[in-house]
Amino acid sequence: MAKYQIAVIPGDGIGPEVVNGTRQVLDAIAVRFGHEFAYTELLAGGIAIDATGEPLPAATVAAAKKSDAVLLGAVGGPQWDTLPGDKRPERALLGLRSELGLYANLRPAVLYPALAAACPLHPETAAAGIDVMIVRELTGGMYFGDRGRREGPNGPEAYDTEAYSIMEVERIARVGFEQAMLRGKRLTSVDKANVLESSRLWRETVIRISQEYPEVTLDHLYVDNATMQLIKRPSDFDVIVTTNMFGDILSDEAAMITGSIGMLASASLGKPGTPGMYEPVHGSAPDIAGQDKANPLATILSAAMLLRISLGLGTEADAVEAAVAKVLADGYRTGDIVQNVGSSSTEKRVGTREMTRLVVEAVANA
Repeated sequence: MAKYQIAVIPGDGIGPEVVNGTRQVLDAIAVRFGHEFAYTELLAGGIAIDATGEPLPAATVAAAKKSDAVLLGAVGGPQWDTLPGDKRPERALLGLRSELGLYANLRPAVLYPALAAACPLHPETAAAGIDVMIVRELTGGMYFGDRGRREGPNGPEAYDTEAYSIMEVERIARVGFEQAMLRGKRLTSVDKANVLESSRLWRETVIRISQEYPEVTLDHLYVDNATMQLIKRPSDFDVIVTTNMFGDILSDEAAMITGSIGMLASASLGKPGTPGMYEPVHGSAPDIAGQDKANPLATILSAAMLLRISLGLGTEADAVEAAVAKVLADGYRTGDIVQNVGSSSTEKRVGTREMTRLVVEAVANA
């Protein structure tokens, strides 16, 4: 029996609900395939602020580093919005990425056939299918650059600095090319090289790294054009590689055209041997926390990525993804998907707990 150590950070809002449901799915995988998953529950985000005064306690970082992988719910909520920037719950995410060296964020955006009606795009566009992998640089750029407030020519002003080193661009570009090699061998690099000097360095470096991957077709889009083309012709995209800020925006856009942000998983990765961190793309949704309304599927699909990438359990990951596809094909929907699709006699609305139970059942009975 293989034993794996998983650090679990439930976080805030709906985080504990979707993470606890995902643990049930992982437990079903453990039973079916003969593994043992040992969970260590850790504090981060708003709940950590309330308990320790810090969004990311040192004990959380230390325990996460000792794990095989980290499963994260979501952090944040309005009760912490008035705190200084370095004390807000979201600093826990930036801190974890920095401390664990997680520089590459993989965000697959897939439109399940059963959710085609949930796609807000033209039916013919949706019928062509959506299967895009967004590779987002995660520890550089404006989110980690120099920032502050100062007296400017027009009075007090604030500034945030976008900066990228050649090394940072090289390593994320290689992740993008490697993902393309595993898929359709097409890579789109998104930047703003017509305006930003950091983007000009980005494009130059990506072009140079492309010489290492002659089988991959590379093209470039400015970020404003990319946002339009992702709506107009999503089926034309295979892998997108882009900066921290642009990736943050584009991946949320991709989430909505695939039916619901409650469906999108993500993986944050660093050097080989570093524990990856897996989390849903959605936020903490405090307005529905504790009401059995949250969609657990993004977190469950994140756990599938955890199984495949960090633990090397590809068959087990396939089983989780197949279970999610079956439950959706059987017509079960959480409220976020029903809202997008509209009412239908063939769809059955369920809450967080029931959706989790259905996926667990599908895993166990496959």
